[in-house]
Amino acid sequence: MTLKTLRWDRLRPSWAKIGAAVVLTAAVAGPACAPSPGAQNAARFASYDLSNEGLFKLASGMDPAMRALAVRHDPASRAPDLWARPQGWGSLDIEDVPDLGLATETDSATAEEVNALRPFSRLPIRPMKPFVLKATGPDRARAVQCLAEAVYYEAAREPDVGQEAVAQVVLNRMRHPAYPKSVCGVVYQGSARATGCQFTFTCDGSLRYAPEPGLWKRARAVAERALNGYVDKTVGSATHYHAQYVSPYWAPTLVKMTRVGQHIFYRWTGPWGEPPAFTGRYAGGEAYLSPAVLGGLDSRTQGGLLSPETQGIASERKITLAVAGEVRTYSVVDPTLPGGERTRVMGVLMSTRRQPTAEEVKRINQSLEAMERAMDQKPAAASPSPAPVTAAPAAT
Repeated sequence: MTLKTLRWDRLRPSWAKIGAAVVLTAAVAGPACAPSPGAQNAARFASYDLSNEGLFKLASGMDPAMRALAVRHDPASRAPDLWARPQGWGSLDIEDVPDLGLATETDSATAEEVNALRPFSRLPIRPMKPFVLKATGPDRARAVQCLAEAVYYEAAREPDVGQEAVAQVVLNRMRHPAYPKSVCGVVYQGSARATGCQFTFTCDGSLRYAPEPGLWKRARAVAERALNGYVDKTVGSATHYHAQYVSPYWAPTLVKMTRVGQHIFYRWTGPWGEPPAFTGRYAGGEAYLSPAVLGGLDSRTQGGLLSPETQGIASERKITLAVAGEVRTYSVVDPTLPGGERTRVMGVLMSTRRQPTAEEVKRINQSLEAMERAMDQKPAAASPSPAPVTAAPAAT
């Protein structure tokens, strides 16, 4: 016993040294053999209960901020915004009137780039119900004239589908609660304004130039067809459009539907842009364009912060319009404002346009006069003489 005890006591320091060496080796080699944090996290995640009950327990342990972040990045919970609102709409600060750059101009190349960055909506385009104009006499003639003017001056050289789309927009507006209830009222809404008219040709001087007969005949045929119940299904319930080389400030606030020819078409967001909302009835009175119509604004794109009262841009003038062949002079005033002044709003960011100089206008007028003189001096072609009429032989 004594011998064994002595031997164990003698070996104890050696075993202590060996144990220390093993511990030291494990301490050095441990970090190299330990699993990476990423692998540990993956293993821990795989060990979780991913059933509905398990996910519910996991979510219940999150604070509100963590839960909101998880929901925001959950691909299964992402649904399309049926209102087609612009991204970030929920955090817009509208306490102050935003500077939209309405007094600036943009070149056509930049406008095309901006338009290309805005994607088309994936929402379905639903066709409108046919509209058949039952009016007769002067009212019908004026309605056809006004609609043909819109088709001609807005899309004279567009293909048939482009002209039909413009006509459809006019009829859509007429049946929408937010717009006048006559064809001429829709076309000439806001035309007494220096800018901000609904159809550019009614306030930019285009009506001073007579239409080309061949193109006018084609535009008039499109107008007649639309007023007889033709429906252009490509633009559905569109109420707005602009040329592809123009970048209007209101474009991001509407549903971008489709492009037809050189125009991009839009509708109101939400239910007011769908066909069931178009409950307006044709009221007639095409010859009567009230000051409220001639000085009117689009409540969808020129209301609220964009209203002229908010911007305070004053404008007072008289305007002479040739509406449906009748020349009239209108004075648009607002009695609620000091001095009876009507205010206007800056509208679309158009591509750069230079006003012609007086010398250029003079040369153009001289060229037109020379063409008219040449046409007057040209002898009229002799009409063929009528063929002789031979009497039929008497029956025996």
